[in-house]
Amino acid sequence: MTPPDGASPSRDASPTAPNTQGIPFKPLPMKGPDVTVERRGDGTIVITSNHPPGEGPRSIAHLLAQKAGEHGERPYIKQREPGHGPWRGVSYGQALRAVEGVAQWLLDRGLKAGDSVMILSGNSIEHALMTLGAYTAGVPAAPISPAYSLISTDHAKLKHCFERVAPRVVFAQSGALFAKALEALKAIDPTIAVITVDGTGAGAIPFADIAATEPTAAVAESREAVGPATVAKYLFTSGSTGMPKAVPQTHGMMAGVIAGQDGLKLDEPEAGEVPQSLEWMPWSHISAGNISFNGTLWAGGTLHIDEGKPLPGMFETTIKNLYEVSPIVFGSAPIAFSMLAEAMENDPTLRASFFKNLRYMGYGGATLSNDVYERLQALAVAETGHRIPLTTMYGATETQGITVTHWITERVGLVGLPLPGIQLKLAPNGSKYEVRVKGPTVAAGYHKDPEKTAAAFDEEGFYKLGDAARFVDPEDPAKGLVFDGRVTEDFKLDSGTWVSVGVLRPDIVAACSPYIHDAVITGQDKGFIGAMLWPSPAGLAALVADQGPGTPLEKLVAIVRDRLGAFNAAAGGSSRRVARFTILTEPPSIDAGEITDKGYVNQRAALERRADRVEALYAKTPGEAVFAV
Repeated sequence: MTPPDGASPSRDASPTAPNTQGIPFKPLPMKGPDVTVERRGDGTIVITSNHPPGEGPRSIAHLLAQKAGEHGERPYIKQREPGHGPWRGVSYGQALRAVEGVAQWLLDRGLKAGDSVMILSGNSIEHALMTLGAYTAGVPAAPISPAYSLISTDHAKLKHCFERVAPRVVFAQSGALFAKALEALKAIDPTIAVITVDGTGAGAIPFADIAATEPTAAVAESREAVGPATVAKYLFTSGSTGMPKAVPQTHGMMAGVIAGQDGLKLDEPEAGEVPQSLEWMPWSHISAGNISFNGTLWAGGTLHIDEGKPLPGMFETTIKNLYEVSPIVFGSAPIAFSMLAEAMENDPTLRASFFKNLRYMGYGGATLSNDVYERLQALAVAETGHRIPLTTMYGATETQGITVTHWITERVGLVGLPLPGIQLKLAPNGSKYEVRVKGPTVAAGYHKDPEKTAAAFDEEGFYKLGDAARFVDPEDPAKGLVFDGRVTEDFKLDSGTWVSVGVLRPDIVAACSPYIHDAVITGQDKGFIGAMLWPSPAGLAALVADQGPGTPLEKLVAIVRDRLGAFNAAAGGSSRRVARFTILTEPPSIDAGEITDKGYVNQRAALERRADRVEALYAKTPGEAVFAV
């Protein structure tokens, strides 16, 4: 396919952010970097923070009871009625009463620490109360990605997770919505008790009846028995290298993150200030389910559940919520920031509400592009006269959050420095340094999987993350670490040149912004780098609306070819130059493991599933769906 002459990049209407360098930032209420660096003879580097951690809570169950005692009438969790209706919610005191009712019901059924409560649903008030009730009873919760129930066609991952933790109770928000998933689990174990909020489903028990159970002294005794070593929940890895692995999350691990963050806090919040947060990211992952959820509880804040997502047709819900909720801190995945920037550029009312109380923003899960960063800062300056500090926390299901960028910086792609109480090791691995970690936030291993547990730790007990990092400035460690790709994703061209996929992929997406949503990098043992590109819905919509000649795809190809040509001109060597690309029209498959519900694309799975497209990229005579740069 050859783009017509009229399909030129001159139609490119992507925003160009004004230069905001030199404009002051809002103050960031965190202590600056202060680390000790040990450099060993074998090239290993060990980094520790000199800031001591805070005290942290004894457990999350104790933390809820404490906060309910301090401000029982304060709103705790809010969620909209269906159809973007009015907010409904529970106060801290109401939450504690319901949680103790859930705990009593679980204790009455004889559940113990060796059992579990599986939670299938997305984020909801009842999901939170069910989880906190399990915590209080000393029974692990096991939140499962809703995609395994609602999007998967074979329920293979759901059934694997079920068999791994063998729950005696399964919770679902809607018996009708989760009917097929519940049927699949009942086929494995017909004795499981099913709880649904709406009370629907064969033999289902209404959640309201569970929460209304009258608590006895047994609940207080159970909570008192909960300690740092008690398993609070099982979280499952994304399954990027096979079936998801169950990672026990202890109360001590979750409290360790709180203590580490508290050790970086520069000042106390203003009297009477109640932090407001808006959360869409799934509670089946550490970012939202542990770090944000527990952080809101620690701060005594109000959590607004956002039923929007950074997807076409769903992000509008997030925008509507941001008209009413003005967060002090806003954290999300890079894709959400990209869509938010685009929305605020066209909506001054949204911009004003978003920046009204905002002190800083945080991203995680992937690298934020410079393009989006600059656009966000231009919006912040236009609204407030200041730039807004941007932080990021880095970690994994097995480690919680372990590093944070807790100082003002104009760079993106940093992974920061270790939290107080954490030891970070950079172990030489070829030309890179592999990240390894030890500390109170790190899991002891995988549930019922001793073989994978043994392989996950080195001889000193450091967990091996599989990522690479390097110092921004080796002579000044206080400037922090920058992400240097995944060791397991990197590959060599046939020339022996290493390609750093984790660094190159976001750079290519940024170069093609806002027309490309994500990319898969190809070229292992080949003569050049190729790219399989997913177009962004917003970019395609703009090209559809364009009245110039050519189809939207032809216009997209012309723009991407031009952008990648400019990227190649400044790229340097062959390790960063893209020679050919193809446009993917089929979305990534969650059943095939190509994508997680956080939106992270699994490079390896996509390459395997789309082997025919990879082969076409390297054919001697490229087909019509392959384009040279």
